[in-house]
Amino acid sequence: MDSINKEKIYVPLAERMRPQKLSDFVGQEELLNFLEKIIGGNYLPSMIFFGAPGTGKTSLAKIISNTTESNFVKINAALSGVAELRKIIQKAEIEREMNRKTILFIDEIHRFNKSQQDFLLPYVEDGRIILIGATTENPFFEVNGALLSRVKIIRLEKLSADNLKKILQRAINLEEINLPIEERAVDIISDFADGDARIALNLLEQIILEGGITVENLRKIWGERLRKYDKSGDNHYDTISAFIKSMRGSDPDAAIFYLAKMIDGCEDIKFIARRILICAAEDVGNADPQALILANSAAQAVQFVGMPEARIILSQVAIYVSCAPKSNSAYVALENAMSDVKNLKNIEVPLHLRDSHYKGAKFFGSGKNYKYPHDYEGNFVKQNYLPKNLSGKKYYNPTENGYEKNLKDYLQKCW
Repeated sequence: MDSINKEKIYVPLAERMRPQKLSDFVGQEELLNFLEKIIGGNYLPSMIFFGAPGTGKTSLAKIISNTTESNFVKINAALSGVAELRKIIQKAEIEREMNRKTILFIDEIHRFNKSQQDFLLPYVEDGRIILIGATTENPFFEVNGALLSRVKIIRLEKLSADNLKKILQRAINLEEINLPIEERAVDIISDFADGDARIALNLLEQIILEGGITVENLRKIWGERLRKYDKSGDNHYDTISAFIKSMRGSDPDAAIFYLAKMIDGCEDIKFIARRILICAAEDVGNADPQALILANSAAQAVQFVGMPEARIILSQVAIYVSCAPKSNSAYVALENAMSDVKNLKNIEVPLHLRDSHYKGAKFFGSGKNYKYPHDYEGNFVKQNYLPKNLSGKKYYNPTENGYEKNLKDYLQKCW
């Protein structure tokens, strides 16, 4: 399309590209297999689609409606109330008498209050309506239990960059775009959209209006933001490497600088949270066990809160991990043990540690002479736990850093 025909009613590219049948849908392969089965049968349950924006929640609801030849009613929970729901139910009852299903699609269903959700219960339960809700919020927090018990919760994952590239290429082909097209520009849009097909298609439409799908036109639209954005290049890996090494090196100022650099460059906040979580286990370890708990809580919190507030959570936990005492002894212990497991042959569990409950265990002597630690003073008794050919091997060598000194003192007292 060389230009948009202003005499026609304008429909955004993202809307024009909505898939009309399951075979047109890109991504969510496991969900599509499930939907093919239920659409082909007589049972169509009420459902709540839970996922990030642009993952296909509305499109899938429309496809289900079209495929089952149902009456499709779409409302937004933020703009609708019980009075409107009553009218929809009344019409659904008429449709039912004509042996036609009604699918009520409620966008942002998490915005319905408890009384509005309760109103739907009897109609969902007896099948007068098939409810399909859509939400970007975790329904287990935002939807009441009574309604949850009557619907199937279906999670939609973010679309991959490859998924988005397929969608963009399909749009380019269907629109018969006769303009310069650079594959690198399509790749950048696919990455930048971060799993959101709507954002990807909107960006594509913007650069088409600039006269071509080129990196230069992306620069015109994004300017400085495009220069900073480099998820797939060396800058991405260098920055995350510097971030981790700063936390490992107990420099909170440097860690916060690289965190700010990643946030400014539109890095995926879940990716950042995962790297902090790994650092808390690998580099802090038992020197401060609280670091792993805090990092795990932060990883969950950033998904629940989202941007821009999630950046504050990431800042807090990055500073904590940076300032925590360090020990990689848990990581080293596992690496050494893994090496022995892979390289040593005929490693057998000592007889006294084997399960003594299965049939025939007594015949083999399993569990015989095992000493139960709680029967002894201090809840400890010396006995061999490692296989015979590894007796006396030390994998875990605790440091004297932070809390780990307590573990070291305990082990020295015991052994």
